[in-house]
This record gives sequence, structure tokens and C-alpha cells, in this order.
Amino acid sequence: MRVPASPISWATGGAVRPCPAANAAGGRGAGRSPRVGRARDSRERVAPMMDLQTLVLNADYRPLSYNPLSLWSWKDAFTALFLDRVTLVASYDVEARSPSRSLRVPSVVALKNYVALARSPAFTRYNIYLRDGFACQYCGLRLPSGGLTFDHVVPRSRGGLSSWDNVVAACSPCNLRKANRTPDEAEMPLINAPRRPTRYELHHRQPEFDHRQYHHTWLDYLYWDSELET
Repeated sequence: MRVPASPISWATGGAVRPCPAANAAGGRGAGRSPRVGRARDSRERVAPMMDLQTLVLNADYRPLSYNPLSLWSWKDAFTALFLDRVTLVASYDVEARSPSRSLRVPSVVALKNYVALARSPAFTRYNIYLRDGFACQYCGLRLPSGGLTFDHVVPRSRGGLSSWDNVVAACSPCNLRKANRTPDEAEMPLINAPRRPTRYELHHRQPEFDHRQYHHTWLDYLYWDSELET
């Protein structure tokens, strides 16, 4: 969802300052900024303004996307607020200042109008790896995404399509060994037959969020779909 340019010119860098009060929208006091810094309260280092991002929720208060996480720049979040397209859910304990006003930077916003999401996830390299559990589908070796490749089960040179049903995660040695052959020809049976996953399946295969990487105001919304303990 694209946001028009901000109608207000906001200062950056040195114009960012800690707020003396606790986070009114989040209600949990100060916390460190996402992915940057380790500030625990207003007396510690505050993340550079350009590093601050805003978590964007749908109207049902779930993230628009988990893979990747739906984020806007803080300026886009301000613009959407001024245009009355989103509701402020929580703020950072820092302020942005324009010549005429000073406002806390949004950390979480929610769309006012619900956006219907596609039932099928995007066909991307990362989502292929996520569906396959970051494991080679020929030998089972688990690797980080940077150590994996993807393989066409039926080679493209032989009419194979780039689709959910014909692409799997593979380690480089298995990919080279299989070469321009089918799994049967290479005597390399697949561990799991490739298929189109659902958004729900990919969400629950997503590696657990490391709460230390995210601002505390984000956490309740990142774990919205987590299974409850009984």
C-alpha cells in the first residue's frame, strides 16, 4: 500500500529526542527501537531517526504481512495518520519536530479499512525455502537461506515450469548432481512433493520471532496467531 508524500517537512537526525513520559499508546514505558540500539529508557541512547520503522496492521489488528514483515517508514506512517487512513496504536518514546509541531513517532498503526489478503502466498525464493523448512528436498540437509538454491524438479529445458508444483529447495551439491535430469533419472527421490502452501502454513513455519530484535510495542501483534498454552 503506497502512501503519498508527507504534507509536513519533518526534521531528522538531531531533531529526535527522548520523550520524558511513558508511551501513552503502548502503555509499557520506554523500550529499545527495532533492530537498532539497546535503549531501555529515555536516559539511554535513542535509535537514529532514519532507522525507525512503523509496524503496519490490517484493520483486524494483524500484520498485513509476516514474510516480509509489513513495515513503513516513520514518515509514511505520519502521512497516513494525517490523511486519516490509519489509527495510531502505539508510539516510540521519541519525538519528531516540524517548524510548527512536535509529535511522537508512531511504532504501530492499523489501517482503518480492511485490506483483503490473497489466499495464496507470493511465489518467492524465501517462501519456497520456508515451505520446505530450509532443508534440501533431496538429502534433507538444513541450511540457512544463503546456503540454499532452488531446483526445477522437471528441468526448464524440458518444459518444466517455475511454479509451486515444480520448484524445491536444494543444496548446491544436490543441485549440481541432479543437473538436467528428473529425480527418477538421477535416482534422487524427493523427500516431499512440492505443492502450493497456504498463507497460514507459511506463517506457522516462520522461524520464531526473536523478541529482542523488535520494539516492545510490536510484540503482541507479532504473536497474535501463536498457540495459547493450556
